[in-house]
Amino acid sequence: MQNKEQQINSLIELNDELENYFSNTIIPQLFVDAELILRKFTPPAMKQFKLAKTDVGRPLADVKENFRFPAFLDNIQHVIDTGEILEKEIQTTDMRWYQMNVLPYVVKKLKKTNGVIITFVEITMRIKDLKEQEKLIAEHEMLLDTIAHDIKTPLASLRLTIELLKQVPEKGMERFPVLLSKVENSMINMQQVINDLSDARWQQHQYQAQEELINFEHIIEDVRLTLAPQIEESKAIITSDIEVSEISFVRRKLRSVVYNLVNNAIKYSAKERRPEVSIKTEAQDGLMIISIADNGIGIPEVDHKKIFAKYERLADDVEGTGIGLYLVKEIITNAGGKITVDSTPGKGSVFKIQLKLNS
Repeated sequence: MQNKEQQINSLIELNDELENYFSNTIIPQLFVDAELILRKFTPPAMKQFKLAKTDVGRPLADVKENFRFPAFLDNIQHVIDTGEILEKEIQTTDMRWYQMNVLPYVVKKLKKTNGVIITFVEITMRIKDLKEQEKLIAEHEMLLDTIAHDIKTPLASLRLTIELLKQVPEKGMERFPVLLSKVENSMINMQQVINDLSDARWQQHQYQAQEELINFEHIIEDVRLTLAPQIEESKAIITSDIEVSEISFVRRKLRSVVYNLVNNAIKYSAKERRPEVSIKTEAQDGLMIISIADNGIGIPEVDHKKIFAKYERLADDVEGTGIGLYLVKEIITNAGGKITVDSTPGKGSVFKIQLKLNS
């Protein structure tokens, strides 16, 4: 008799300890039997999934909408059928992420799964951090791609000028100051690109690309100076019509966008006519619209999307790596903007960029 009382007391103590655990745990947990009946849940589960005490004893199918993600019942049934532990990352409709673990509850004597224990650990911040890291890596890769691409032009100009210097006769030194100036400008341009890389600081383990209020005319002038040898050689005419001057953006990125589009307009010019490039800005519905038009060889409509792919080149006889327009699209898209092209083969192209203006 005393032994039976001790067993009952032990069971009461165990039950009290279990109830104490249920009441104080900070982890949402559900206990579901083999018939998919909700048998117990912890207070955090009540709060997170809006469960009520009256839900205990109800089929889980009746309260499945509380959990706000598909395949919930299927996942539980799979664990009951197989006895396998299920780990899954899920997102609820309130945009929170959870690590859901479904563990089989096995009755040892029967060697049978008699239900499941489901735990939910919130991982919203972890997922956010992972996405930030992915964004950081993509940003850094794009920076390196941009620098590797943009440094080619001043480097090619420097190489060409050095070759011209070699050809200057001893008595033709009147051209020397002009050529020396070109060498100096190329060196300055390369130094600026290198400075862009060295100025990329890692603050709190994150690359910070700082926006600033930019005067668009200054960007155009910077691009003109960088492309001076190409403009002079091709006799290109570059005009601008600036209705909107100021925008908050990362300077090196906006410069890269304009540089690549103007450079392409010169590179893909028609042989039978002088290159003409028109740069225009205007405001529409809180957006800055940047238009860069040319009178070049144009782009077939079937290739309008293809030109923005990485390493895609449409003309083998034109020097390039096929990365310029890819970088332009990445920069614009990552800034929440949009770029489109309207082009007619043999007549030219118009690239239009939409960027949010200052609020």
